[in-house]
Amino acid sequence: MNQQSLISALLASVDRHFDTEVEFLSTLVKMPSDNPPGDCSSHAEMAALALESFGFKVERHPVPHADAARAGMISATNLVVRHRFGDGPVIALNAHGDVVPPGDGWSADPYGAEIRDGWMFGRGAAVSKSDFATYAFALKALIDSQAELDGTVELHLTYDEESGGLIGPAWLLREGIVKPDYAICAGFSYSITTAHNGAIHLEVVVRGKSAHAARPDTGHDALEATTAVLNALYGHREALKAIRSSTPGIDHPTLVVGLIEGGINTNVVPDKVSLRLDRRVIPEEDPGSVLAQLNRLIEDAVTGLPGISTTVREVLATSPLRPIEGAERLSAALQRAAKTTLEQDIPTGGVPLYTDARLYCEAGVPTVIYGAGPRTLLEANGHRADERVALEDLRIATQTIALALADLLART
Repeated sequence: MNQQSLISALLASVDRHFDTEVEFLSTLVKMPSDNPPGDCSSHAEMAALALESFGFKVERHPVPHADAARAGMISATNLVVRHRFGDGPVIALNAHGDVVPPGDGWSADPYGAEIRDGWMFGRGAAVSKSDFATYAFALKALIDSQAELDGTVELHLTYDEESGGLIGPAWLLREGIVKPDYAICAGFSYSITTAHNGAIHLEVVVRGKSAHAARPDTGHDALEATTAVLNALYGHREALKAIRSSTPGIDHPTLVVGLIEGGINTNVVPDKVSLRLDRRVIPEEDPGSVLAQLNRLIEDAVTGLPGISTTVREVLATSPLRPIEGAERLSAALQRAAKTTLEQDIPTGGVPLYTDARLYCEAGVPTVIYGAGPRTLLEANGHRADERVALEDLRIATQTIALALADLLART
């Protein structure tokens, strides 16, 4: 089969099965897989049965309950589909099926998979249940084409991205269940993400001594001390704006205090206050150095305050996604494919969020992010009400992935 015939066959296969692909996505969206609480094994089983009905052999890899509990989840099962075309590289396609809870403000049922004006609405429709469908039907198109290719395509369908990915891709890689040479992770259709921020989540506890509000001099006010910590953190946040990233799409590091609680009662000097902070780490930064800097900042803020102590607990520390040698092959193949499907050049760049892609990068696997979705996370309403994906973007992404895989695995 010559190249033009293969391209035509792949595009036609995606079109032929597209109604089934949309139905598959609809089924995924209609079954909740909110994380938290993170009880996702039943969703994985439903997805596995659907994939088997399409002709795939699906491996189920249940995560031990103790590992799931440490990740703050109830249950998770990782799904792996492998198709070997011949000798050659293994290319992994990773998407996650867990989603954040829907919240308020929806104009549609968040689990309804309503299609309106060419868009499917529902939690996970864009992030990233859509790419369960994108990747599965791109692989199906390759298989249907009967093209002579060299290499293997694997689907890595996991369920803990919202908890950090440590019992999803990280677990599959650590256990040796998967050993890909390249990875493409869930993303959007009009650009290729080659870099993203890391994140550090810390819990800071400030302790003092309680006392009756009539005699505050006999206590040590933890809330007053926390004010000093907050002032130091917010002053540091302003300074972070001067640290500029050279990665297009990423500006500078950010810091947010997202949660604070403490005190006993109105008439009691607070003895304990805790807060949670989120520090985004740009690709040029080292997470270890950032963590040490935050620890010093917090310690220095309360130095000299009598009766006050602090403890800092690392809740999450993720590395940035950085381009590593070999990732340019993935980007180039996707860009060539997009010239056919989108009839335009698609750029590479960075995004300020973090994803499971960095786990493949940490394992030394060249990785990029590409999948079904609009131009921006805001347009997709990711992680907020009325999350949505355009069905045409789903079609385009599926065709683009199929063409790119055929390019990457082409016999020479």
